[in-house]
Amino acid sequence: MKFALLTACAMVLAAPAFANTPAETPISAPGPDAPLSGTLREALGKRAAMALIIPGSGPTDRDGNNPLIGKAGTYRLLAEGLAAQGIASVRIDKRGMFGSRAAVADPNAVTIPDYVSDIASWVSAIRTQTGAPCVWLIGHSEGGLVALASAETVEGVCGLVLLAAGGKPFGEVIRLQLRANPANAPLLEAGERAIDELTAGRRVAPEALPGPLVQVFNPAVQGYLISAMAIDPAKLAAETTLQMLILQGGRDIQVPTEDGERLKAAQPQATLVTLPTANHVLKDVASDSMADNIAVYRASNLPLSEGVVPAIASFMLSGK
Repeated sequence: MKFALLTACAMVLAAPAFANTPAETPISAPGPDAPLSGTLREALGKRAAMALIIPGSGPTDRDGNNPLIGKAGTYRLLAEGLAAQGIASVRIDKRGMFGSRAAVADPNAVTIPDYVSDIASWVSAIRTQTGAPCVWLIGHSEGGLVALASAETVEGVCGLVLLAAGGKPFGEVIRLQLRANPANAPLLEAGERAIDELTAGRRVAPEALPGPLVQVFNPAVQGYLISAMAIDPAKLAAETTLQMLILQGGRDIQVPTEDGERLKAAQPQATLVTLPTANHVLKDVASDSMADNIAVYRASNLPLSEGVVPAIASFMLSGK
């Protein structure tokens, strides 16, 4: 679940103000043991806003590629699309992974508060190095939870954009997944007991878990699980005073649209946008077929769903 590239610089020829400036440049922020690494993509023309793109779970890199799932390139495509709308962005590698691998010795030994600390470091570094008055947090999947957890504690945040973000406590998500598969019947009692223990902040010994559940509740990531299960995303949404956009895909097989609706119900001032044919990596799927959906995760040549960038840019630039 938790595991521990920069692209070549391209000259922006279309915008005279940036004619001698690379479109993408390396950027770093202080990390626990070594710097955190990211890529700054400047806006085309005059910058109208600055965003920090927070990656999803597992070994997902700054471009939105994950060796376990595929090279969707979602965050790179998002950065390119936003740049054309006047929005600069920084996309990052999480502590212990890829360009940020030296920031911690063990990428599995992380918690949600650790990630929030890193977001604070990034926001401060971005504001100092670019002069941006504030930074929008764009969190995808797990990154949405990190963005919500950062909302009221990190100084200098403009607002939140939650992309395919879960709306239920993580323990409830795992519980529902276990119950959804009839083949898990022999594992349910032990699995639900493990969820209850972790939710209460107590670790679970491997010997207390049937073999198939050892991977789900891997002792190496139980610190992370405890921190995630302690958080109700809807409660955080209700508490934030920041502007918030919730964007969900109608064909997301990981986060159902009801999660976005739960976040919206908790924070009625938020804007909810549902793209009917988009999936979890924000690309269009031609049918409800599971095979079609999974294939899109691996399709680096496919663009983002047509409504993704316009919805985000309109929200950020209108101040609504």
